Amino acid sequence: MPIQVGQRVPDGTLSEFIEQETPGCVLGPNTFEVSKLVGGKRIVVFGLPGAFTPTCSAKHVPSYLTHAEDLRALGVDEIWCVSVNDAFVMGAWGREQKTGGTIRMLGDGSALWTRALGLDQDLTPRGMGVRSQRYSMLLEDGVVKSLHVEAPGKFEVSDADTMLKDLRAA
Repeated sequence: MPIQVGQRVPDGTLSEFIEQETPGCVLGPNTFEVSKLVGGKRIVVFGLPGAFTPTCSAKHVPSYLTHAEDLRALGVDEIWCVSVNDAFVMGAWGREQKTGGTIRMLGDGSALWTRALGLDQDLTPRGMGVRSQRYSMLLEDGVVKSLHVEAPGKFEVSDADTMLKDLRAA
């Protein structure tokens, strides 16, 4: 059963490739506990099947890049892109998409957090293994306030425009 509005996201570990060393973060892959990242924050999370895939690269990430400032103006502290890829792939994809400082490109390499959310899908017949469904959700202090899960093969409700509508209606 997928996570539902009103539920707290499960704890888990996500990884991020850090391009610039900061206190507590070294260059290269760093791991983060979800419970520590979400505390006291309003976060938009969008999940997708894979880095460098056509819809994800041409539409999903660009929709959030285009509307990042609009989301922040409505009280969003962070925007996360989560995919079942490792930190190295997510870092390279972030550089290619120019997400630095705008979207956190977080890897869930073994799909453990994605499975805990109930938002995994098995794309083994297509040679992709276990991946994430395409979705977006708004978290407030780790609690799901809105959730949009796409039908297979669709990109209609997990874009930044839909999330902006949710935030404006709240």
